Amino acid sequence: MLRLGLTGGIASGKSAVGEMFVQLGAHLIQADAIAHWLMEPGRPVYEEIVRTFGTSILNPDRTISRPKLAEAAFGLPGSGNPPRVQELNRIVHPAVIRYENEWMEDIGTRDPNAIAIVEAALILEAHAQGHNKDRFDYLIVVTCQPEQRIRRYASRHGMSETEARAEVTRRMAAQIPDEEKIKAANFVIDNSGSLASTEEQVRRVFQALRG
Repeated sequence: MLRLGLTGGIASGKSAVGEMFVQLGAHLIQADAIAHWLMEPGRPVYEEIVRTFGTSILNPDRTISRPKLAEAAFGLPGSGNPPRVQELNRIVHPAVIRYENEWMEDIGTRDPNAIAIVEAALILEAHAQGHNKDRFDYLIVVTCQPEQRIRRYASRHGMSETEARAEVTRRMAAQIPDEEKIKAANFVIDNSGSLASTEEQVRRVFQALRG
């Protein structure tokens, strides 16, 4: 079985690329979906986040408000509050990685010839913190132009480009730059062009992996 990490900066199109690989026969799991599940009330990650960031991040129904948690973790511009994203990552990353590794083991047991892909924005950041540096056979990085990133984020979240630019800049500050990601990659998919162009790049990578 091949174990692949699929990463890229915010709004680069990782999820769209991941789905293209699924259409070709790969298996895919998304770190963000795992994190959402781990943050449900009653789970240990939920309890640790609330202990660390306080009850002000909760919705009235006691679920975690993702926007409020993001404000607490990344820091609001001009608020004077320092970013605490590393605290959040120390809580969430190990649990997410354990789940991903168990998932890949299960896929390999059921299909020794499978291609198992973990889609995660912070694969290299997690590696830098010492989390399982060698757990992937190959790393795929998705890139796009900075202005495209902002337009996509604005469209996805229903906000102005000015608001999106501020949010993307804030979040990118907590991520390794694309240039460094590209240096670490085995394959790079440029998602700046047409959908057809991206699909063709995905097909070429998939064929190369299949040998």
